[in-house]
Amino acid sequence: MNFSEATQYLLSLGHETLTIKLGLRNTELLLESLGNPQQQYEAVQIAGTNGKGSTAVMLDSICRAAGVSTGLYTSPHLLSITERIKINGEEISETSFAELASVVKTTAAKLVADGKIEALPTFFEHVTAIALLAFKEAGVNLAILETGLGGRLDATTAVAARVVGITPVSLDHQDYLGHTLAEIAAEKAAVIRSDTAVVVSPQPEEARRVIVERCNRSGVVPMWATEDVHAVDSGFKFRTQNDTYERVQVGLRGAHQLSNAATAIALAETLGSNHSAISHEAIVTGLETARHPGRLELFESFSSFEKTVRVLLDGAHNPAGAAALRAYLDGTPSLLTMPITFVFGAMADKQLGHMAATLFPVAARLVLTEPRSPRAARIQDLQALAKKYAPDLCVELTSDSESAMQLATSLTDASEELICVTGSLYLVGEVRQWLQARYGVPGRFS
Repeated sequence: MNFSEATQYLLSLGHETLTIKLGLRNTELLLESLGNPQQQYEAVQIAGTNGKGSTAVMLDSICRAAGVSTGLYTSPHLLSITERIKINGEEISETSFAELASVVKTTAAKLVADGKIEALPTFFEHVTAIALLAFKEAGVNLAILETGLGGRLDATTAVAARVVGITPVSLDHQDYLGHTLAEIAAEKAAVIRSDTAVVVSPQPEEARRVIVERCNRSGVVPMWATEDVHAVDSGFKFRTQNDTYERVQVGLRGAHQLSNAATAIALAETLGSNHSAISHEAIVTGLETARHPGRLELFESFSSFEKTVRVLLDGAHNPAGAAALRAYLDGTPSLLTMPITFVFGAMADKQLGHMAATLFPVAARLVLTEPRSPRAARIQDLQALAKKYAPDLCVELTSDSESAMQLATSLTDASEELICVTGSLYLVGEVRQWLQARYGVPGRFS
């Protein structure tokens, strides 16, 4: 298969959320048939609800600063599926992805033909296997794996990573993981086993109790990411049991990233026992140079031929993410008096009322749209939420993200106003692509 054929094959397996089949057996058999590539390197698995992708990106940046060869597996992607698989900071090539996808496809088909599994592995199971094979071929020392959904039955859990991290747990994906915080925390905490080193972010009390209970049953003493974090004149100070990191300029925007940074530090300190190169200096450098597209990412154009725009992209897709975005907008002095046009589209299975109540009241105007996804919420439903939570707001309805951005840019003045695109990473990916196509080199992401 070439890259286009590989992508079409994977998409033919169904949307990764709508067709998800939680369980490890198919992934375990698939990896076994592929020669268990995951056994050729160390692995860190990061579960949680919010921040697991950012934590994984920061840990990867730290390890690369230390000279550790890394493979990074995250999801979802914004523009290309190759974004999910990075080797030493670089996306896998389309050629390599297609070659490995062909191997996985053939192996999966044989498992079905031999009656070892009843149906082909899912989209996410295929891509996980492709990533693990890619890491083996590249000879990485360490794989950093962001859990896709939950933990107990997620495909990444089949790797049996010896180091696991759990970022803050909140309500999300209740149809799959449970309707209470305790139930969801139990799914996440199931990645903890007796042979794991465990790092845990600060948690809501209900989730904390579940995680502690799981650690106790597994005979594991968790390392809690430090909450001793303070702003200083030129950055932030992180104080852990092992070290103090002074004047750190965290590369990712938002106060919520301080918790993620603290978790990445704790994971790096845990890994340091096997990788002496993960020094104090490497940890600081890694935190300062980490980048994560689509998470409080600012795009600014400076073309003399196009209308200047300033766009903040943030894939806040649940109440906790919306709260983090609102905190950033409220806590950034330059934004307090700046009119903000929100371009908002989200998935129908999210807690839309909570998100709308958090974000809509601070908008100067609201452009509602639908991302290209079968799960997208209807703009009429979003409009009803706007009437409820921001009844005096100017609301515009658009059928797609391109129309939404054309309208938003026509209505705003970048010298005095901001466009904020949020509600879904799928929407952020579409808009990011539109910005690149329209503004090209005269535009800059930061």
